[in-house]
Amino acid sequence: MMEHRARVGNRLLAALPTADLDLLVRHFRMVSLERDSVLVRSGDPIGRIYFPLTGLIAFVMDMPNGQTVATAVVGNEGAVGVLTALGPTRSPMTAVVRVAGTALQISPAQFQAALERSDALRGAVQTHTRALMAQFQHVAACNALHSVTARLANWLLQVHDRAGGNTLPLTQDTLAELLGVRRPTVTHIVGKLRDAGGIRSNRRGSIEIDRPQLEAATCECYQLMRSRIDRIVQTVETKPLPPEADLPVFANVHEARRRSPARGVAGQRPRQH
Repeated sequence: MMEHRARVGNRLLAALPTADLDLLVRHFRMVSLERDSVLVRSGDPIGRIYFPLTGLIAFVMDMPNGQTVATAVVGNEGAVGVLTALGPTRSPMTAVVRVAGTALQISPAQFQAALERSDALRGAVQTHTRALMAQFQHVAACNALHSVTARLANWLLQVHDRAGGNTLPLTQDTLAELLGVRRPTVTHIVGKLRDAGGIRSNRRGSIEIDRPQLEAATCECYQLMRSRIDRIVQTVETKPLPPEADLPVFANVHEARRRSPARGVAGQRPRQH
């Protein structure tokens, strides 16, 4: 087992042997992910690949009536844009930053060059694809079978898993997108979860949660989905390096960051609905 895995920050990358990770590291650029930035829009060419270290990105479908509906979320267990592994392609969905964070960014051409030299990297792409498919399947089943209250608890737990902290930076619009409902419904359901103790308070742009109460309010889909994705990702747990230790494997990224401070992802802003 390799000690660098504890410090990479992205679970897909952490699973790579050092030699395979080195193929990517020289090309990575650290970027900030600004809340509500669109990393790629449905139908557009995929111009950048992102490996989140912190924060949360939602994959959403743009409906003909202007409404957007979330179909999956990804944090540091996955990536955005790796469909370019299949060749130059257009994104089948829109990827929007819903919780601000940081990511390692690489161009599709650089990623493809590394992919051609690394069986392990191809395996990581397949792992990511299976994990996303698992989410799509669970979300579809959950939407059909369970109450909107249980589904909101489910989504809040998923966000908490990736964002950490009991105060989640989520707007009413984001909750409506996750649930596929209108804002008045969100207001009603948030009130029900607050009365049940799952939500301690909700203010403009944030929700404070009580995780044990949310777990009691959600459906079985949350644990099934989490267990299934964890089995797919199969991250090897290792002993963390001491705080003063640095990673030669990320020297190029750190050096680039010192020479040029990380810029936020400009992206497009979501269309107003």
